[in-house]
Amino acid sequence: MDAQAELRIVRAAYAKQVLAAASVDDARLAQAFAVIPREDFLGPGPWLVRRWMRDYVSTPDADPVYLYTDDLVALVPERGVNNGQPSLHAHLIHQALPAVGGHVVHVGTGTGYYTAILAHLVGPSGRVTGIEYDGSLAARARASLAPYANVAVIEGDGTQVPFDPADVIYVNAGCTQPAARWLDGLADGGRLIMPMTSDLGFGGIAPERLASAGAVFRIERRAANYLAQWISPVAIFPCAGGRDEASERALAEAFARGGWQKVTRLYRDQDVPDERCWLRGSEWCLAYH
Repeated sequence: MDAQAELRIVRAAYAKQVLAAASVDDARLAQAFAVIPREDFLGPGPWLVRRWMRDYVSTPDADPVYLYTDDLVALVPERGVNNGQPSLHAHLIHQALPAVGGHVVHVGTGTGYYTAILAHLVGPSGRVTGIEYDGSLAARARASLAPYANVAVIEGDGTQVPFDPADVIYVNAGCTQPAARWLDGLADGGRLIMPMTSDLGFGGIAPERLASAGAVFRIERRAANYLAQWISPVAIFPCAGGRDEASERALAEAFARGGWQKVTRLYRDQDVPDERCWLRGSEWCLAYH
């Protein structure tokens, strides 16, 4: 059996393991994880893999078989920038429900691996707009995604870059507030996957503190209304442009109070009583009902 045939078997097994770890039953998503080569987006090996409760460990050599585990792989190790955990992305992408023919905006595209998975899910009739703040990562993503005709990569601030109405906005960085651009840019029925992290929600946080440092919310637009649902704890790289000192402080206080799992709505006004707000910002709040 040649090396590529072996890798196809390894990728198929990896896809099953990743979706099982995410408790997701989604044949389309499993196929995407099985066919997109992770090594195409990580540069030449050997690679640095972050093992659970340990620092980076180098793969023994440049055999891509070592990339098909449910682990983070370093992109810029000195800054702690990684290609994220596959099972977390499987869970979040499943919650986003990207459909064939849809438009997905991927904020924080990194070097493009999960952008490619999203592109596979929307198919040739759909498209993905990848936005990456870091110029060197954007250049790597643009090169790696060149074979994907339905993907465009933009370098810029994901909270400010304009884009066409999106069926899914998939944010892969920790913000402290929803960007108006995201809320305005959602098509009716569109879904925003939005990680919100306090200043503790990145790096080597202890597992028992993870749930009180970062939360991913699924926001669904219904005309002028926005439904909200907590879907996962998270520790993730901070979102450039999506944070400031006052909102970080307010978010940390909200996590300390608890109750993020009960959030059901996002309102874009200040008329919601304080007792209904889990977190209030400038002209918006995440509320209980």
